[in-house]
Amino acid sequence: MTDFRTQARLAETAMREVFEPTPLQRNAHLSQRFEAEIYLKREDLTPVRSYKLRGAFNAMRKVLKADPTRDLFVCASAGNHAQGVAYMCKYFGVRGVIFMPVTTPQQKIFKTKVFGEGAIEVRLVGDYFDDTLKAAQTYCAEKGGTFLSPFDDADVIEGQASVAVEIMQQLGGVPDHVILPVGGGGLASGVTEFFGPKPQFTLVEPAGGASLRAALSAGAPVTLPRVDGFVDGAAVARIGEKTFEHLAGTDPKRVISAPEDRICATMLEMLNVEGIVLEPAGALAVDALADVTDQIKGKTVVCVTSGGNFDFERLPEVKERAQRYSGVKKYFILRLPQRPGALKEFLNILGPEDDIARFEYLKKSARNFGSVLIGIETKAPENFAALFAALDAAGMTYTDITNDEMLAQFLI
Repeated sequence: MTDFRTQARLAETAMREVFEPTPLQRNAHLSQRFEAEIYLKREDLTPVRSYKLRGAFNAMRKVLKADPTRDLFVCASAGNHAQGVAYMCKYFGVRGVIFMPVTTPQQKIFKTKVFGEGAIEVRLVGDYFDDTLKAAQTYCAEKGGTFLSPFDDADVIEGQASVAVEIMQQLGGVPDHVILPVGGGGLASGVTEFFGPKPQFTLVEPAGGASLRAALSAGAPVTLPRVDGFVDGAAVARIGEKTFEHLAGTDPKRVISAPEDRICATMLEMLNVEGIVLEPAGALAVDALADVTDQIKGKTVVCVTSGGNFDFERLPEVKERAQRYSGVKKYFILRLPQRPGALKEFLNILGPEDDIARFEYLKKSARNFGSVLIGIETKAPENFAALFAALDAAGMTYTDITNDEMLAQFLI
């Protein structure tokens, strides 16, 4: 433990040649809301807008210290790890080959190239990450390069622990409670290992990628049969072997699975109230505050906002999911009579705070009736009870499909 802390401190000191410590900011809005001293460790404000360059820096630093002739580094990533590696390849003056899935958004490819600025080559291989990873590892072995894991590497874990070093320096001590996002487990492993048992920890992973919870239940890392990729920075099918060695003793009660739609609501709140842009994975720690309200009152709490690489083309989807989670937007299919005045009758049923966000005839199910897809936005969730009661009283047939994933996938 002592040696790990020493190495983490050395890594943090070495990083100062590359970038300044990220801010530890007290957030007045969250502190008031949760009756605690809430601090945000702003990893979304690193040069690459995520903590990933810490692990990449430390791993590359150690490789080059041991063998200065090493000049080829390879990784597979569709996001923040790629950008961190690219940035560090430029810094160390080495060649980097970064494999990304063919389906990677152009914005992420562009940013990776910008951070690498001529030091790296991006290769697009495979529709799925497993294919990309296999191609990267094969290439690395053939060329005799150094493969940089995004999380399952002792030097990467040590580098991510520099987050904890900075927190302690900036806070002047150890916080009462630390909330950390978990994907592959590199950040959580490093921070928990550095702090030890003194603070209380809450680890948060997306509900659609709860690989740590599955590993704790099985006693070893397991591969999830299905992963929801929305929280792309933390939606990992299998937690790392090395990271799980650090996290295996975690109390399952300290692990929270955050619903993706709720994460969207948190992202919007941070954007609208605080002007802070967070990617879905970056909002995980803040999102979990609602789950630990009783545990943190009067305490000093640090939430690590792990990344801010958010593509604003996703904002409409985030808003949509946030509204559905908060209950102010619903979709339903209405069986509407095909006669003059029927639509007007429906409109008269709407309350003063109800607004039509979507209206689309799907098909005529019979000569005298048609199926209509309707999306309604309202000011308060309880308004829907009044609306549905009015529809029932009018004898209208409808089906609420808001939470029907299959229908929503095709219709909404």
